[in-house]
Amino acid sequence: MNKQFDNVPIKGMFRMRVLQSGLLVEEYEESNLVVNGARLQMSHLVSGEFNMRHIAKIAFGTSGKMPELTDSAITNQFAKPISSFSYPEAGRVQFNWELLVTENNGMAILEFGLLTADGTLFARKARENPIHKQRDISLEGQWTIILN
Repeated sequence: MNKQFDNVPIKGMFRMRVLQSGLLVEEYEESNLVVNGARLQMSHLVSGEFNMRHIAKIAFGTSGKMPELTDSAITNQFAKPISSFSYPEAGRVQFNWELLVTENNGMAILEFGLLTADGTLFARKARENPIHKQRDISLEGQWTIILN
């Protein structure tokens, strides 16, 4: 058996800008954890089972618990469609997203997730300090999945 391919790395890079009344108040960039749900979805994609397996949504939640491979949900989830995607280089796909001033107000956002069309959690990111989402706060960012 060839162990060379047993642990092909999949990783992600999460980038976010927080705007208050249209002015930049925070920039944040950090790696994230690609969870076991991603491996399940990718195995189905490779076999030709495409229905509902693609990344389609960004989710925002309230748990600051550090990500684990077995994570399968975002706490108190608010999810919305990804704005767009691109392929910045071979082996990378970038998902662009935004959270408007009119969306999800009142949440203390501590976690983020990428969800496939069937709702499977693909990747998760948590932070220590919450973003207190109010009607003058908007978020925008990119989430890049990297296949090495």
